[in-house]
Amino acid sequence: DYNDFCEKNSFWLDDFALFMAIKDEHGGKAFSEWESKIRLREPIALQKYREKCKEQTDYYKMLQYLFFEQWGKLKAYANGKGIKIIGDLPIYVALDSADVWSSPEQFMLDDDIRPIEVAGCPPDAFSEDGQLWGNPLYNWDYMKNDKYSWWVNRIRMALQMYDVVRIDHFRGFDSYYCIKADSDTAKEGVWRKGPGMDLFKALKAQLGKVPIIAEDLGFLTDSVRKLLKQSKFPGMKVLQFAFDSREESDYLPHNYDKNCVVYTGTHDNDTVLGWQKTSKRSDVRFAKKYMNCTRDLNLAMIRCAHASVADTSIITMQDIIGLGGEARMNTPSTVGGNWQWRALKKDINSETFEKLHYYTTLYA
Repeated sequence: DYNDFCEKNSFWLDDFALFMAIKDEHGGKAFSEWESKIRLREPIALQKYREKCKEQTDYYKMLQYLFFEQWGKLKAYANGKGIKIIGDLPIYVALDSADVWSSPEQFMLDDDIRPIEVAGCPPDAFSEDGQLWGNPLYNWDYMKNDKYSWWVNRIRMALQMYDVVRIDHFRGFDSYYCIKADSDTAKEGVWRKGPGMDLFKALKAQLGKVPIIAEDLGFLTDSVRKLLKQSKFPGMKVLQFAFDSREESDYLPHNYDKNCVVYTGTHDNDTVLGWQKTSKRSDVRFAKKYMNCTRDLNLAMIRCAHASVADTSIITMQDIIGLGGEARMNTPSTVGGNWQWRALKKDINSETFEKLHYYTTLYA
């Protein structure tokens, strides 16, 4: 089984395992700090490290084999219970990754495999400096000539792991923000045209109809809206944004069309009760008035999401349990203290889920 796995996945596994083994050999340093011969993948250097790091390379292959074996069992169990798993796919990959090291031609890099420009978001109402992500940008011209093989393989692998794929930062396929690699903030950057429908047509031609949710949050232009409509992917609606006076009214449920997914909040939002405490009083009053709510705002938002015309409604566990800001999952553009909350057995009680069941069946 292990040998079959390695053979079937050799197109990514070989480079990934070797990358990790060489990284260990260099004390965990980013590959940009490796000596030039192996950083630039010169054949003699590659052969040298394949022999030198064979045992460690096999170790990383074994880890991947065990992970996919266990994940496959978990997914089969979930699917057997009628549960689909949504996987979150970032639009970009890390600079220090096997993807960039093994396929530098797919990215906008100089001859030394260093980024000329990096990804991010411009300043907005939520961040005056913008967001400097630092990810390398794609060489879309090369990808197009290559029939988007890198993306086809990426989506194919994602669909083996998940039933539905949510692609983060969908607007980046229409146009993407470029920041000079040596910048300290995202204040100064330029927009460039993305691949648009050309990419999604290639995916459909090679993979068939793919179950994708498009993360279309943030500032949207008419061309982004047009791309979403052409792709026929469902977009996202976040109820917390619906009552934020800084946002447009597109997130209010009476403006939805059916082809969308509504959330009370995402991993980047505060919990509903946390939002209630930290938001403008006028925004909270508007939310309560809109939903005819006098108490338990989290339950009111759950009911509002389920009652909307959206094809799919997704509720975070924190909002189901009714937790405050202490249970927030992630605060964007911050390092440390994120992704630490988890539900404990004591949090799961019949009363909470009887209410969830009631609203779910009421609006089914």
